[in-house]
Amino acid sequence: MSRPEHFVLVHGVGHGAWCWFKVRCHLESAGHKVSCLDMLGHSDPNSILCIQHYDAPLLDFMSHLNEDEKVVLVGHSAGGLSLTHAMHAFKSKIKLAIFVAATMLPWGYHTEEDIKDDSTLACMLLRPWPACIARAQYDREGDVKDIRRVYIKTSYDNMVSPEQQDGMIRRWPPDDVLVIDSDHSPFFSAAAQLSQLIIKASLATEN
Repeated sequence: MSRPEHFVLVHGVGHGAWCWFKVRCHLESAGHKVSCLDMLGHSDPNSILCIQHYDAPLLDFMSHLNEDEKVVLVGHSAGGLSLTHAMHAFKSKIKLAIFVAATMLPWGYHTEEDIKDDSTLACMLLRPWPACIARAQYDREGDVKDIRRVYIKTSYDNMVSPEQQDGMIRRWPPDDVLVIDSDHSPFFSAAAQLSQLIIKASLATEN
């Protein structure tokens, strides 16, 4: 049996830690440890003025990990930006980053092309959510290329089109791309299959 992993699940726009409940059950049933985090801004989006504040729950969680502990980060949709933030800040604490139909930009939004290829801007404009997410930028000098990344592409996604996902994959190629036949929210519509792909991705990092 493979060594149990610690999966840290990060939601996207319009959701919360609760959205992972099915996936959490599957992963825990397979013997893994799971932490589901709530990003800030649910009750009052206008109170969140910067991405550092929005991502504070994840950054605080990472800062309190044991010195020798490494986790597998899993982010959905805009949660991909939070993953990238953590990758810049806690490189030594991350075994793998898994982007599920997620925004995958190495430095956040720096160019017009970043915005065009982004997976979540449209839905952020339709829902009350901290506007700072759409301005997230990270240090271009930051080196995150050594952190293994896997992208899970949702093939029937009407919110983040397969073409948008392919655009981000081309611009920042991950170590692997897995495909799930689901809509934008596979943690609801295909939770068992998503959980299997998450475990499969984590097994590929073992020597």
